[in-house]
Amino acid sequence: MTSSMAPLRAVVFDMDGTLVDNMGFHNEAWVALARKLGLSLTAEDFQTRFAGRKNEEILPVLLGRALSHEELARLAEEKESHYRTLYRPHLKLHHGAEAFITRLREARVSVAVATAAPQGNRELVLDGLGIRSLFHRVVGAEEVTRGKPAPDIFLAAAKALGVEPSACLAFEDAILGVISAREAGMSVVGITTGASAEQLRDAGAQWILPDFTALPPELESRLFAMAA
Repeated sequence: MTSSMAPLRAVVFDMDGTLVDNMGFHNEAWVALARKLGLSLTAEDFQTRFAGRKNEEILPVLLGRALSHEELARLAEEKESHYRTLYRPHLKLHHGAEAFITRLREARVSVAVATAAPQGNRELVLDGLGIRSLFHRVVGAEEVTRGKPAPDIFLAAAKALGVEPSACLAFEDAILGVISAREAGMSVVGITTGASAEQLRDAGAQWILPDFTALPPELESRLFAMAA
């Protein structure tokens, strides 16, 4: 059986912009912080250059200098606290996500989250929506050395699930996230909440979807054929 037709044994989801359509609120919080610091940053700049990276990777590049641990922690929490305040009233899963995850579990497909989001943001989404128990594993940025586009976090998720990366399907909304999953050796679906279909395809996504309500027939068969 060719790799393009082989069954997929696990699905790894990015969280922000993928499981939840919240990147507009992240972008707003980053632009506000940059403005306060006297810097110029647009939402498009952030989505293209930084989405998927860890805060400790973003802030030194944004400011153009090294930061002490204390300054980095203070600025990161200022941004994340602002984001949570903005997004909390709008908290909900992206279209079709819960039904899709439930289907995967019923088909005995392992599911994980691989996210650069800090703990407070993971708690807002996963615990705020009561969905943490749906996932076999949640891998956070603190568990890997490098953020996306390095493949570390997707490799860690595959290892945690006990599945080879080549048997994993990743869902990502960010250009750097797609690159990360592809570098890990996973097949990738790009979700168009932040980046365009063209940008996601150029980054390496094999399939492009707006949400989780319908899958291409090829993915349906590779994920659910054995459960049929």
